[in-house]
Amino acid sequence: MKTYTPAEAAALSGFSLDTLRYYEREGILPPVARTAGGRRSYSESDLGTLGFLKCLRETGMPIEKLRRYGELCRDETTVPDRVALLEEHAAAVQRELEGLLAQQAKLDDKLAWYRSELETRQAAAILS
Repeated sequence: MKTYTPAEAAALSGFSLDTLRYYEREGILPPVARTAGGRRSYSESDLGTLGFLKCLRETGMPIEKLRRYGELCRDETTVPDRVALLEEHAAAVQRELEGLLAQQAKLDDKLAWYRSELETRQAAAILS
């Protein structure tokens, strides 16, 4: 089974070493295995978990909810609670996405107006 040093796990996950330690300390990430010398040794499973945590974080999940998700993942009887938490987050992401798309439409409208103005001005300059 392939394992990764903290530096490798940080590079592969996109998290800093400090964040990896913080996530473990706060219970967001389950306890990471240690080598005989006491160094953290990340597994493929740990990297998969980190990848999903990165997704949750980049989609705006607050630390408190990440912590709750981490707690829930340590208890096999909490799958319904995990589903509920992730459905709530997915709905929030959908609302954010819809808001961004509405803002993008406004931006596109303004750009179209400015481009039309430029074309009008350029045509006027050619005619004069």
